[in-house]
Amino acid sequence: MDNHNEMTTMKHATTLLFAALVLAGCAAPPTIPPQGGLTVPVAFKTDVTPAAPTTAPTTAPAAWWQAFADPMLDDLIARAARSNNNIQIAAARVAQARALLRASDADRLPQIGAAAGATRDALPGAGGRAGTLLSVGASLSYEVDVFGRLAKASDAAALDARSREALLQSTRLLVQADVARSYFLLRALDNEQALVQSTVQAYRDTLRLLERRFDAGDVPELDVARVRSEVAATESEALALARQRAAAENALALLVGEPASTLRIAAAEWQATVPAVPAGVPSAVLARRPDVAAAQSSLLAAQARVGVAQSAWLPSLALTANGGQASPELSDLFKWPARAWGVGALLSLPIFDGGRRDAGIASASAEFDAELARYREQVLVAFKDVEDELASLRWLAAQERAQVDAVGAATRVTALSTTRYRNGLVSQLDVLDAQRSELRNRRQALQVRAAQVQSTVGLIRALGGGWGA
Repeated sequence: MDNHNEMTTMKHATTLLFAALVLAGCAAPPTIPPQGGLTVPVAFKTDVTPAAPTTAPTTAPAAWWQAFADPMLDDLIARAARSNNNIQIAAARVAQARALLRASDADRLPQIGAAAGATRDALPGAGGRAGTLLSVGASLSYEVDVFGRLAKASDAAALDARSREALLQSTRLLVQADVARSYFLLRALDNEQALVQSTVQAYRDTLRLLERRFDAGDVPELDVARVRSEVAATESEALALARQRAAAENALALLVGEPASTLRIAAAEWQATVPAVPAGVPSAVLARRPDVAAAQSSLLAAQARVGVAQSAWLPSLALTANGGQASPELSDLFKWPARAWGVGALLSLPIFDGGRRDAGIASASAEFDAELARYREQVLVAFKDVEDELASLRWLAAQERAQVDAVGAATRVTALSTTRYRNGLVSQLDVLDAQRSELRNRRQALQVRAAQVQSTVGLIRALGGGWGA
């Protein structure tokens, strides 16, 4: 009868084990469609053919900002690499992910422990008399990863670490681009401020001349008042540019991790060296964008965690061993008769848990779906960023050509108006209108040039740090 019961129990256990293995064969982690299910074009729709005469070679170096040939920019980016807080936060996240990976890998190794203790209890056969039992020993446990659950968990942790490393690179690239943009904005404001200040000086010279002529009765007071008004308005514009420059300098201080009160960058004339974008940049370069790589690693980690959740339905096999000494007397604790040891193996199989494991699989699958959507979104954002900057550069090149013509025409108008005014053919108001138009066009030309530099930096960042293979 006992043998019959044992056989029945073994049959039930075998049946449950077989059912679990069938479930494991049917439940596989979801597959990731190629390109995340997106139809990715082989090239971008917008092409740029740079026409600026001051462009640098088309090859972008590994340190892409060096293509702009500005030592001050090189220094600011080096300082940001050392002290920017966002970079340090991202680096700490990488260290955390690597620590979690080591913890996950540790679960696949034997676990060894040691213990010593003393308990006081009623001793058997001593009429209820209390006694003390001393013990010392060691234990070993090891989970045999039969179905790869621990390996999948370790793989997921490794992919998380890889994602964090890519996000660190993405943060560095973002900070580098922000430093370059803020610095170039500051230098563009330097040039524009110098132009406006020179115009203010020219207006002041004109005002002094008119005031002498007014004192001599040669010109009406209206001409003097008009020039005086123009001097004040242009001075106001120069002050507005100074305010914008101070804000740009303070933004740079934050990016390089220094107090805004200590960072001072002297004003200087700036001639931008803009690296030329070669025609026909392939869309494959987006694969090296660190944020896209991070999204891909996170997607693969989510896929691995679905496998981990599915493995919760499978049997687990644990091996244990322990050994030590136990004795009621300290003097006998380490004697041979006080030894104790044991070995064991435990095969456990989940039967019913109220739906906990099914919920875990559903949660992991939902996270996988979310990461797949995030990956597709990141790829789409990458294409949008590149197309935005390529289109911006294309139209800015056309705008620059038109603006050069506008500056030439405005300069000619100013010269002609000044000559006609000296000959008494037009009023001072005509000269002021011409000068105002020339200043506006020259400022617009500087702003277009600055926008080209900004878009070039944006394109380099959008392409992941350059456009080379």
